[in-house]
Amino acid sequence: MSQRLLVLGSTGSIGDSILDVVARNPEEFTVHGLTAHRRMDKLYQQCLKFRPVLAVVSEPHHAIELQAHLLAAGLRTEVYCGVDALCAIAGASDHDTVIAAIVGAAGLLPTMSAVRAGKKILLANKEALVMSGALFMQLANLSGATVVPVDSEHNAIFQCLQDPRGVERLLLTASGGPFWTWPEQALAAVTPAQACAHPNWTMGRKISVDSATMMNKGLEVIEARWLFDIEVKRIDVLIHPQSIVHSMVVYQDQSVLAQLGNPDMRIPIAHALAYPRRIPSGALPLDLAAIATLTFERPDMQRFPCLALALEALKSGAEACVMLNGANEVAVEAFLAHRIRFTDIWGVIEHVLQGTPACSINSIDDVLCVDQQARRVGAQVIGQYAR
Repeated sequence: MSQRLLVLGSTGSIGDSILDVVARNPEEFTVHGLTAHRRMDKLYQQCLKFRPVLAVVSEPHHAIELQAHLLAAGLRTEVYCGVDALCAIAGASDHDTVIAAIVGAAGLLPTMSAVRAGKKILLANKEALVMSGALFMQLANLSGATVVPVDSEHNAIFQCLQDPRGVERLLLTASGGPFWTWPEQALAAVTPAQACAHPNWTMGRKISVDSATMMNKGLEVIEARWLFDIEVKRIDVLIHPQSIVHSMVVYQDQSVLAQLGNPDMRIPIAHALAYPRRIPSGALPLDLAAIATLTFERPDMQRFPCLALALEALKSGAEACVMLNGANEVAVEAFLAHRIRFTDIWGVIEHVLQGTPACSINSIDDVLCVDQQARRVGAQVIGQYAR
């Protein structure tokens, strides 16, 4: 019997890769539902191809238009709209697996709904764990949810974890993004187009900017802390420009296990979808002789202050991690809109972390409250930076 999939965020780059793997393995998977925020033309084409039972969009007028187009095409796909519908459907009983691929804090509530329902969850939304790590994992343990990471780095660690009791360290690799060799003084002039031109990976604009600032790696350290229940002092980051070694696990006997592959998100997606089996991903074979050289170096925290800010936030506690994420999202949005400079991104985040009063987080409502507070302060700081 094929797995019935609900893809949260099907029109993004991760959604594209997921549906490509699904199309290559039609006997393994059935697409039960697709969701999207704005890209209605793309969602319509996906519905035509995969014929889901349901689709969810953000706005009522998009739902009406999409429903009309699908009916005209002879499809019986039911279209729903809004966050409440998204959360209800994520936790419903008529699908087996939820792929959490919505970018940013917007993915938190539907992902938590799927966790609460005890689903198999393919986690591509790192912000869910960044914002609610302890709450997320506690709920997953209580509900019996299976969480399989889709991020290439966390999926690599997941594949290499033979005996969690014997782990000494986790080594998260980072490409360094497009600017890792640039002189520090040149970073202020970076444009959104330059920041989104990743040398190895094809990603959405927000994640591309996070990779360029190294915030993406900071968020991944926070995510790894909760996914693998390991102290931050036992997680290291290495710059690996070739993006072939996707992460490593160091064991107490000093054996180091690594997962290698071409930089293609279909590899971790195929592993996560079929786990614990293996299926074709569509990725090209890895030719190590052609690559010839793999290099590693430690990150320069002065040139990549976002990584340092993320590590400090993790040490400070849950509230700081929520603040970090909210501040980063509004700062990246402002940079992409040409309102602030590239180097202002970490200035905004630092101001928010210093200026927002801390409060205890005991529930998802607390998480959302701190998130909104961080965004308000971030917007005020951006107003001072804006050119």
